[in-house]
Parts: sequence; C-alpha cells; structure tokens
Amino acid sequence: MSTDSLELAIASTRGVLAGVLRSQLLDPTPCTRWNVGQLINHIVGGQFFFLGVLAGEVRDNEPSDFSAGDFLSTFDFGSGLCLEAFAHEGLMNEIVTLPTVEMTGSSFVRVVATDTFVHGWDLARATGQSTDLAPDLAVKLLVAAKLALSPLVRSRSGTPFAPERTTGPDASEADHLAAYLGRDV
Repeated sequence: MSTDSLELAIASTRGVLAGVLRSQLLDPTPCTRWNVGQLINHIVGGQFFFLGVLAGEVRDNEPSDFSAGDFLSTFDFGSGLCLEAFAHEGLMNEIVTLPTVEMTGSSFVRVVATDTFVHGWDLARATGQSTDLAPDLAVKLLVAAKLALSPLVRSRSGTPFAPERTTGPDASEADHLAAYLGRDV
C-alpha cells in the first residue's frame, strides 16, 4: 500500500479549493452542518488532525478559521506534512489509534484519501465547479468504501454516512462515490 490514492485525492481537492471565491464562503454545502467556509476549515484542518493521529497525539477538533486566511497555502503545508508522515517506512503495517477505533496504517490512508476526496466533491458541488473529479480514483475509493461500509454503520445514530442515494445517467464516477456515501447528487 502506498500514498498514491491520498496524493491524488489531495491534488483533486486542491484544484477545487483553488476555484473557491471569497464571495462563496457563506454558501450552503451538501454537508448540511457546514457552509463553504466551514467545509474549507474541515478540509484544511483535517490534514492536521490526520497528522496528529499518525503522531499519536490526541488533538481536539476545535475549529480554526482557515477560510479567513490563505487556506490554499495552509492546505498545501498540512497535506505535505500528512503525506510525509504516511510515507514513513513501515507505517502501513502499524496499528493507528483513532479516538474511536484502531486500524492499520494502510486502512487509515484509505479513510483519509476518501475523506479528503469526498469533501473536495462537496466543495465542488457547493461552489458550482465540476464534480467530475479524478474518475479512476473515484472508482477505486468506491470499491474500497463498498467493502468497508456496512449497512449497520449507516443505521447507527450519529454516523456521518446517510443511506446510499441514487445517481442519474450523467453522473460522474465521483458522483457515484458521493451518492454511495449518502450525498444527494
């Protein structure tokens, strides 16, 4: 297992972040809890949260207002550190401890790639950008999500995954992944 999927997810989401206008920061997103600015804060802050997990640090997920500053440069910095940490020799076989579960580094890198990519999709959708993002990566992440995400997880209270949605005939591969993870497409 390598960091290839995460690198592609970061590149895709970075492209979407680069297309966000400051005038869109208060616009709604498919993540009903967050507007565009708050979603940017989650995407950028996520890179630092994932880095903290890999370092064995419990970091509170206290929101920082990355959207108020140069969020693209901050994302570049955080994602660079995150990729560097995932590239550490042997990490993919080590057990990584998250607040609620333990998993191998290779499983965690898939989770991080999916989170980064799908929130990039959310941001693209919210800001009127194309959601036809990295089709090969979207297919790969969808296959992994179907193996990892059971219906039981979707039915638990507080889960971030709503029931699977349907897609139309013109849906992109990224749209199919987003729909599988419960987004309206």
